[in-house]
Amino acid sequence: MKRTAVLTAATLATALAATLATAGTAGAQGAARGDSYGTKTPYAPQQDLRRYQQAPAGYTPVFTENVARHGSRAMSDREDGDAVLALLAEAEQAGGLTGLGAQLAPRVRTLLDAGASIGYGNLSARGADEQRQTALRMEQRLPGLFDAIAAQGAPIVVETSGVTRATASADAFTAGLVAGEPALAGSLKAPVTDKNLLYFHKQPQNADYQAYVAHDPQLAATLAAIDADPRTAEAARHTVRRLFTAAFADTLTTERQTAFARSLYALYSAAPDLAVEARGTDLDRFLTPPDAQWFGYLDDAEEFYQKGPGFTGRTITYKMAGVLLDDLFAQAEHKAAGTSGAGAVLRFTHAEEIEPLAALLGLPGSTRQADPAQPYDYANNPWRGADVAPMAANLQWDLYRAAPDAKGKPAYLVRMLYNEKETAFKDACHPIAKGSYFYGLDELERCFGRA
Repeated sequence: MKRTAVLTAATLATALAATLATAGTAGAQGAARGDSYGTKTPYAPQQDLRRYQQAPAGYTPVFTENVARHGSRAMSDREDGDAVLALLAEAEQAGGLTGLGAQLAPRVRTLLDAGASIGYGNLSARGADEQRQTALRMEQRLPGLFDAIAAQGAPIVVETSGVTRATASADAFTAGLVAGEPALAGSLKAPVTDKNLLYFHKQPQNADYQAYVAHDPQLAATLAAIDADPRTAEAARHTVRRLFTAAFADTLTTERQTAFARSLYALYSAAPDLAVEARGTDLDRFLTPPDAQWFGYLDDAEEFYQKGPGFTGRTITYKMAGVLLDDLFAQAEHKAAGTSGAGAVLRFTHAEEIEPLAALLGLPGSTRQADPAQPYDYANNPWRGADVAPMAANLQWDLYRAAPDAKGKPAYLVRMLYNEKETAFKDACHPIAKGSYFYGLDELERCFGRA
């Protein structure tokens, strides 16, 4: 009965999915061409629902918890759009637009109007659907757990950063759960805001991190050196010369060309997230794949050093995520100890929390720091914003219990999913068998120093 309901609920988004399939070509075709949208990349699950390992015999799921980034959203403001429009208008006045350049301004205005229509920074229709579909797949992976939650009326705890796009993501996710199993409505608790847990990068206790981002000389020098790479000016010049006549382009300083190209890239990377509100308005044709990849790398470098693994020997970018890791353990431990009746704990946050948590946990792509003498780049480090923290990125821990042993003590296993892919814990942690993604809860406590 429940599985039928889930499959039926999945069809509710058919119309939206059709829109995304046609309007979201920047997200699909762009990726096929190798373009980079960095952390603006729309979400896609990383594993087929039919390919998950089965829990060992005798184990049943009794609890699940997640940490999820908000879904796709509008750009934060119209600053980049206004900057692009201003130079386009200046060029038009001077007769300095190419045929391609003349096509850009209407598309930028459409994107800005789309962002304004939902509120800059707010969750888009695509973002809401990312959350709903992720919720439906969670139910499909754990049907027995959600049947039990519904039957028992066990609480589903919902926590957010309090930022509008995070609370809207929580609402969309829980709506997906209820669409799949209407009886879960009675289990859902009203969302609560916990900024110390889910917006920790902005809190007073992390003033040292804020000072690092604002004033650290090593960080500033490294990012300045990366930006000053000749390829930045080359990509900017190439972009400008496709959109402006040679005569007009020659009047622009290198700084103006670079500022324009980077603002254009910011719009380019935001466009797929507004695939519904600005249907058909991608900016793929205005940036060649190599140029988009370079500007995407510049954004990734900033993310890597400010929120990811960062410099070798320094923990300032990710140690603050300890509060989230502690809570993941605490919720699982409370459930195992019988001191929590919750069936699920759902958390909705931001890239600024997901990226450091990934580094702290040693998740794939987030294990390698950068030697100060050899700056981060795509050739020497696997970290990619599109993989580590795309829109709606998520980490999930599922807790499984076996019947009590002869001493009356039940055994507990944990399985971790990262962007819905079964993921091993760090090498110091040993699964129950070689190649298994199931770990004893007590083993995880040991290898993370909680025992």
